[in-house]
Amino acid sequence: MQNMTKKTWIVVAGAACVLLAVVLLTRSYWSSNNAAAQGARAPVRVVPIETATAEKKQLPVRVEALGNVTPIAAVAIKSRIETTIVGVHFQDGARVNAGDLLFTLDGRQIEAEIKRVQAVIEGASAQLEQAERDVQRYSDLVAKNATSQVTLNNSQTQVNIVRATLDSSKAMLENLRVQLDFTKIRAPISGRVSAANVKIGNFVRPADTAPMVTINQIAPVYVSFTVPQRLLPDIRQAIAAETATVESAVQGDARKASGAVSMIENSVDTTTGMVMVRATMPNADELLWPGTLVNTQMTLRSEEGVVVPSVAVQVSQTGNFVFAVESATAKVRPVTVGRVIGSMSVIASGLNGGETVVTDGQLLLSDGSKVSTRDAKPGS
Repeated sequence: MQNMTKKTWIVVAGAACVLLAVVLLTRSYWSSNNAAAQGARAPVRVVPIETATAEKKQLPVRVEALGNVTPIAAVAIKSRIETTIVGVHFQDGARVNAGDLLFTLDGRQIEAEIKRVQAVIEGASAQLEQAERDVQRYSDLVAKNATSQVTLNNSQTQVNIVRATLDSSKAMLENLRVQLDFTKIRAPISGRVSAANVKIGNFVRPADTAPMVTINQIAPVYVSFTVPQRLLPDIRQAIAAETATVESAVQGDARKASGAVSMIENSVDTTTGMVMVRATMPNADELLWPGTLVNTQMTLRSEEGVVVPSVAVQVSQTGNFVFAVESATAKVRPVTVGRVIGSMSVIASGLNGGETVVTDGQLLLSDGSKVSTRDAKPGS
């Protein structure tokens, strides 16, 4: 019994040794295979990217705002007399110059009154001549004691009465001529007319609430916009240095209208903290239309700065950064963006100019990634 037990233990021990040898050989085999597999994946991944160069150059300092075009002058035309329109001498929406005839009104009644007053003046003139002759005759008679002084005084009074009547009639004639001039309504300013609210045959009078037509001055015009009060010192300095210019563009039109700042409102809106700025635009080509909303850029000055395409600037929880390429390796560079000009960003700190920055392919990059430059995509 003891011999059999001893023999069993020898068999168990031998089996355990064989099993251990198999396990060690298997581990060695798989370890060598894993190492070989890892060695096969060892080549480092190279990310294809597009790049641009950070440039140092003179850049404009601009303020962008939404502006509104307003006419420098707008005149609502009304009649000064009660009469009928007999002529309209413009097309709706046409451009007119100061002095151009717009409307002709019926002036026949005034013309008839002028003739009547002229007749009164002629009669009063004749009476005055007769009264003055009487005064002269009575003066001679009084000198010869042939008539009384009272008769001479009465004749002198008659001269004064007739002269006053003559002066009154002349004043009335002058007023009628002014009234007749009101029948020719002319443009007081140059600009564009609106659609006429009256036509030939309409009766007009000074008490009418609606104007006959409105004229808006088109060239030059004002562009008004608001800016934050924190920019007010810079704007005032630029105006004092005569470096402040303004450009305005209508949405959908590539052209721009240029002008200069002509006024800053004398107070800041305490509710919004904004201040109104007004620029005068020559507008010779009539690009800007009264009432239009325009995108406005006010250039204050130019200063040197480092600029990169805005697509190169990435955002993280710690702030903005760019990938700078050094020896075919992408390195993270924290940057501070001062302002944006179109599709370019001005870097206030983090770049000195001359660095190569990644503009496409950043999503596949991390700090230290190997990169290779590729050609830019068509249209990018």
